[in-house]
Amino acid sequence: MRQINLDQLRTLVAIADLGTFSAAAQALHLAQPTVSLHVSELESRLGARLVVRGSRSVTPTAAGAALVERARRLLRDADDAVEAVKRQAEGRLGRVRLGTSTGVVIDLLPQVLEALQASHPGIDVEVSILGSTQAMERLALGTLDIGLVAVPQPPMRDLVVAPWRSQPMMAFVPQKWKAPKRATPQWLIEQPLIFNDATTHMYRLTMEWFANAGCSPRARIELNYDAAMRSLVAAGYGAAVLPVQHGTDAALNGRMQILPLSPKLTRRLGIAHRAKASLDGATQSVVDTLMEFRQR
Repeated sequence: MRQINLDQLRTLVAIADLGTFSAAAQALHLAQPTVSLHVSELESRLGARLVVRGSRSVTPTAAGAALVERARRLLRDADDAVEAVKRQAEGRLGRVRLGTSTGVVIDLLPQVLEALQASHPGIDVEVSILGSTQAMERLALGTLDIGLVAVPQPPMRDLVVAPWRSQPMMAFVPQKWKAPKRATPQWLIEQPLIFNDATTHMYRLTMEWFANAGCSPRARIELNYDAAMRSLVAAGYGAAVLPVQHGTDAALNGRMQILPLSPKLTRRLGIAHRAKASLDGATQSVVDTLMEFRQR
């Protein structure tokens, strides 16, 4: 037996609801012969009479009523499936995998996710804590959809990195230290230092800043977790060069000093993703929301 056609089921349900072939044809924008054909084909395929034609109305048989009951569920499920696909394609529904550093998650990402929840409540963002190199590698492998990464990044085929935000880097030193108004490489190199892990872009950026001043610092400890670095500074363990995080730094402000660097140093972030033509609707919606927070 050939598969039952959903359009034919929709016709049968309309006849059951409206009582005549002509009313069903008008409601479905079909010619009346097409409505009659739908019913006759269903009856032929199922080998059962589905409707009884009266002088003024059409009523389902017992077999027809049983089919109408199940047809309603099938049509509702089909409509739901179509709507789900539309929401996915239009960027109103879906799961997006985003990777970035702990610092961005703590300081910048919450306001983006709040805005996204308000405008696209059907999108679920799965956040992974990743360094910029890891994020770019996973984007290339297709196991990540968006990376908020330090820039510049080496170009990678089929990946786009758009400028997003910049963060001033500062010297974080314990409150009890006697410190200058501005922290220079020459002053910092004489202090116990807490660095980011050597595999991170932040480490390379900091080391370049020292190297440009002719300094070659050694770290007392290297970590890959900004919040832990701040806590160690507050405990008096050493100084660190980090981007400002307004919420976290305000909480620790009484236990550490935040000094401008001389010369200045800026960390720049970008939004990395696959080429726009290959993005699904949900990912594009997240990218669009992130771009609303782009620094001009």
